[in-house]
Amino acid sequence: MTASSPPVTSQDLLARLAAVIDSRKPANGGDPDKSYVAKLFTKGTDAILKKVGEEATETVMAAKDGDRAKIVYEVADLWFHSIIALAQFDLEPADVLAELARREGLSGLEEFARRSAPPPSA
Repeated sequence: MTASSPPVTSQDLLARLAAVIDSRKPANGGDPDKSYVAKLFTKGTDAILKKVGEEATETVMAAKDGDRAKIVYEVADLWFHSIIALAQFDLEPADVLAELARREGLSGLEEFARRSAPPPSA
């Protein structure tokens, strides 16, 4: 990065990663013989979700161990596989960021109560 280059934001990095993941979809030319991500897409939704679950479990185990470097490593794997899951449903990290922005400033208890309330009757 040169002195005149703007800093890379987390959102930029997530968008670039999502674009690479999307390019690995077999429908977009991804080759399962050459790409782990393309192979995962070829295996389908259940395989992708299984990987998300495995990575979530590994993240919890790393956190229980308290090893900060391991936690970061496992969360990176979890985020990566979560972005693959988003792509499987034609969603992007920006969709998740928009939801987080919507929640910003809301009480967690208020948000939970809103989701738990029965829908208004018509």
